[in-house]
Amino acid sequence: MMKRRTLFICEHNSARSQIAAAFLRKYGGDDYDVDSAGLEPTELNPLAVEVMKEAGIDISDQKPQSVFDLFRQGKLYQTIITVCQPAADKCPIFPGVAKRLHWPFDDPHQFAGTWEEKLSQTRQVRDQIKDTITAWISENRR
Repeated sequence: MMKRRTLFICEHNSARSQIAAAFLRKYGGDDYDVDSAGLEPTELNPLAVEVMKEAGIDISDQKPQSVFDLFRQGKLYQTIITVCQPAADKCPIFPGVAKRLHWPFDDPHQFAGTWEEKLSQTRQVRDQIKDTITAWISENRR
């Protein structure tokens, strides 16, 4: 059985796309081959690392990468999912893509307040992403 190649894209590949990819790897199991990338990759957001650790998933070793590098490598995906508006607006058109989805989530990088306040807001985003991923997996069961 062929795995469904899925790519998550956000602006910096530092939080939302990393969280989404981690949840699809966990809950999608062997049905999915998952990548995540960004338009302008930066460092992993420590808020994302922390809230995923709380959820029992370690993303601390994930390396942000450029969507344009994946495009130049000729990678092919059945589904590309953008998780922020800049990614939806600027994503390159991959050949052979069967489906493009747009799931906008708030950017933890933009959150203000104390560490705890930002962590709380990031938990909400994490939970929204988890709910969206698990619902999507259920809808796409073979």
